[in-house]
Amino acid sequence: MAKPIVAIVGRPNVGKSTLFNVLANERISIVEDTPGVTRDRLYATTEWLEREFIIIDTGGIEIANTDKIAVSIREQAQIAIREADVILFVCDARTGITDEDAEVAKLLRKSKKPIVLAVNKADSSKHELGVYEFYNLGLGDPIPISAANHIGLGDMLDALTDKVNQTVPAVMEDDDEDEIKVALIGRPNVGKSSIFNALVGEERSIVSDVAGTTRDAIDTPVVRDGQRFLFIDTAGMRRKGKIDELIEKYSIIRSLRAVDRSDVVLMVIDAVDGVTEQDKKIVGYAHDAGKGIILVVNKWDLYKKDNSSTLRYTEELRKELVFLQYAPVVYVSALTMQRIHRLPEVIKYVAEQSSMRISTSVLNQIIEDACAINPPPTDKGKQLKIYFATQVKIKPPTFVLFVNNPELMHFSYQRYLENKLRESFGFEGTPIHMIVRARNEEED
Repeated sequence: MAKPIVAIVGRPNVGKSTLFNVLANERISIVEDTPGVTRDRLYATTEWLEREFIIIDTGGIEIANTDKIAVSIREQAQIAIREADVILFVCDARTGITDEDAEVAKLLRKSKKPIVLAVNKADSSKHELGVYEFYNLGLGDPIPISAANHIGLGDMLDALTDKVNQTVPAVMEDDDEDEIKVALIGRPNVGKSSIFNALVGEERSIVSDVAGTTRDAIDTPVVRDGQRFLFIDTAGMRRKGKIDELIEKYSIIRSLRAVDRSDVVLMVIDAVDGVTEQDKKIVGYAHDAGKGIILVVNKWDLYKKDNSSTLRYTEELRKELVFLQYAPVVYVSALTMQRIHRLPEVIKYVAEQSSMRISTSVLNQIIEDACAINPPPTDKGKQLKIYFATQVKIKPPTFVLFVNNPELMHFSYQRYLENKLRESFGFEGTPIHMIVRARNEEED
């Protein structure tokens, strides 16, 4: 099920990034007192009342400012508003309603999207009284908060979750186990739509040399050798560093939705350009979401090759995408159709790997053997003891390890155990999640 999207908007310097960081539970956005610091799209997943949603941090909206960067930031924010399910409008209690607030409010009313009005920096009784002024914006009840001091956030999240639930009911999509949902993601102009068209066997997506042609996610069901696939084409992402193209960056929002809905992700990389930071960002989201991942290197026909090109390129990919050592790499050319026919077979294989279940007895034997070869770590005279392991879910394969003290489980030893599981069972193309619990802890 795709997660609802909440866009955090407002004029500059009202505390949007501080609030975003609090909700994301980590410092992601740069926080400064200088207006206009946040210029890029930033996103995170948060949860409240057992409902997950994606929050998008946006740059400050300046309606009257005609500066090129300010205009681009405003356009980005407008796209975020259009793509979001719910808007979180942040104002400043200390300054009261400004002309910019009123203009942003007018913009939001035109969107006809559900809005939660949060009045930030209301960290004193004086500022709390000033909150009532914000009724004049005509956007419903203003909620006083202080992002910096974590005041009023519960009330704000209650209101936000209520709007989310009204807009996007938490109803699970039909889970047809026989159908493999495949999302194609990547930057614009890497050949994603051409690969999509080749896979579905028709000109379903527009193919153009102009980067960013595909704006919407497109679903197409296909049957190959008796296997049902649902291919999801998505809007691409443009390279960084081009101010006049910043607007394109918000296309990632639809890519996130597509990833959430998918079983397997095809990460399309331009063979000539190689891996970019944008690539790492979006495929990192897929990895964290536990999706099966295949690295598809397109335009291989344009890459200057020798006898060891494929090996060297794969090694470089592994260096750039350290967290994706498990992902298979397929070298294709959408133009010449080279190896395109292999993709459905690899997709099916990765989907099977992601759905694999290991019996408890076999699993514990593997863990026991791994511990015998490389004993668990010791800290201050205390050694980690692994009592029992069991698989609790698939997509991705998730294992719970019951131990004497979870703090003794070093990440390097956990990675060692993961590698042993991969050696024994494969799990190619899928992340593995491990949950370490004290033996006296009960399962959820």
